[in-house]
Amino acid sequence: MYIHKEGKNYVAIAVVLFSAISLLNYFFLADYWFLYYPILLITFLLLVWVFWFFRIPERTSIMDDNNIMSPCDGKVVVIEEVEETEYFKDKRIQVSIFMSPLNVHVNRYPIAGTVDYVKYHKGKYLVAWHPKSSTENERSTVVVKNNQVTVLMRQIAGAVARRIVTYSQVNDQATQNDEFGFIKFGSRVDLFLPIGTNITAKIDDMVKGQESIIATLK
Repeated sequence: MYIHKEGKNYVAIAVVLFSAISLLNYFFLADYWFLYYPILLITFLLLVWVFWFFRIPERTSIMDDNNIMSPCDGKVVVIEEVEETEYFKDKRIQVSIFMSPLNVHVNRYPIAGTVDYVKYHKGKYLVAWHPKSSTENERSTVVVKNNQVTVLMRQIAGAVARRIVTYSQVNDQATQNDEFGFIKFGSRVDLFLPIGTNITAKIDDMVKGQESIIATLK
């Protein structure tokens, strides 16, 4: 396990703040145990949470051109047929994965191929499970296509997550399970797949990037 590059500044700030608060706590409140120990515990737990949030665990990637992999860790909250109006402009199967503040927050390419479209949209900060968050919240859309399928991924900011990072650029060569972005402090990722795709994930499934198969092409 290691700390993601997006978290290094946050971790450094957290360590400095924890050290400073601990020293002040010791010098001024050491004799008041009913204040000293709760403050020490709370600040320590916050420090651990920052490390935990930006962690990248070691995993073995499942690589298969016939699989559409999960783009992130989280819980499957939506599987439904919708009208996709930004890129495809037709009906697609939407699969939405909600990331809690405890999940790994790296976003990964679900397929290999060529990046055909990238666009950032300013927007609202509705809670990530709100039905309109996919089209009204701050979001970033990335489309990857190969000779089998074209997949749209949409990173969506939520009420807490207000920092979307997208590394993809048009004409990039995407490798399945490689990073294409990061969402800080929880939100969701939507996948838009062709009608008729064999969806293997189910509502309420807990999925992991690199390891969980969302759908198959054969």
